Amino acid sequence: MARETVLTQESASEDPKRDAALRPKHLREVIGQQAAVQRLSIAVNASKKLREPLAHILFDGPPGLGKTTFATVLPTELGVSIQMTSGPALSKPADLLPFLTNLEEGSILFIDEIHRMPRVVEEFIYPAMEDFRIDIVLGDGMNARTISMNLKRFTLIGATTRSGMLSSPMRDRFRIHEHLDFYTVPELATIVRVNAQKLGTQISDEAALELAQRSRGTPRIANNRLYWVRHFAASESDGIITLPIARAALEMAEVDRDGLDKQDRRYLETLLGVFGGGPAGVEAIAATMNLPADTLSDEIEPYLLREQFIVRSPRGRIATPRGFTAMGHTPRDLSSPETLPRLF
Repeated sequence: MARETVLTQESASEDPKRDAALRPKHLREVIGQQAAVQRLSIAVNASKKLREPLAHILFDGPPGLGKTTFATVLPTELGVSIQMTSGPALSKPADLLPFLTNLEEGSILFIDEIHRMPRVVEEFIYPAMEDFRIDIVLGDGMNARTISMNLKRFTLIGATTRSGMLSSPMRDRFRIHEHLDFYTVPELATIVRVNAQKLGTQISDEAALELAQRSRGTPRIANNRLYWVRHFAASESDGIITLPIARAALEMAEVDRDGLDKQDRRYLETLLGVFGGGPAGVEAIAATMNLPADTLSDEIEPYLLREQFIVRSPRGRIATPRGFTAMGHTPRDLSSPETLPRLF
């Protein structure tokens, strides 16, 4: 179900051309994820010196942390081309053939949401990843024959938000596996300042820090916040993003100091007001909010869990003291004897 404010429609409001304009072009321009940047820099340098294709790479982590950014930066570093597709677009092996047969020596094939690739396609790509060849079956039954076709040496880069859904044989074929973590507030503030400069918008350090604190540790959300505040400043002021302007814009978008949006607060109010802070099952909460349960578990709960506004127990979701405080309620003592049996 769509969120109600412009600012919280992260996936629906993405503009590919806009995102591409804000993405760094080289590894040295990447802000945050420095351990991954260092390891990838070594892999790129080795690939150039050894004149070998870059090893296959799997990026995993929550949405918006830079998996696609890394995939688009690496071809620039190597001076090679890239082809891009996604797991849901590859419903059968034939869908993958045009990408594989058009590969150039050392080029990159990027598959987003690779965990959603059907098993038959996954098995088809195994020999391509290992031996740079594919086996094509022609005909049926007794007349069937297999043709082996050699491919140019290439690098497969996969991106996934659920690496556990990949089969072990598939994961093992990626020699480099990078997990991307959430960004710190100072890192996000730097990203906001750099991207504001790319957009030709003046922003104060205090305003950049305010946006960063309300961006859930995610660059994609920080960029969406920046665009909204930029539009607000252009409409309601002189176009310069100051701290008062940033706060006024974010309050209008119903994003609070903790990064909670309208749906997050509605979830917490339901858990606290209807279920007394829990424990309550996600299905019961979803029915009360008139939302699908998977919307709660996939879109709303991850941030509330990560920031410890709620916890999961065998009996359901329970609001933490921070969750109570955020909604202006008196925290419940979770260590009291009458509460512990309900938690475990």
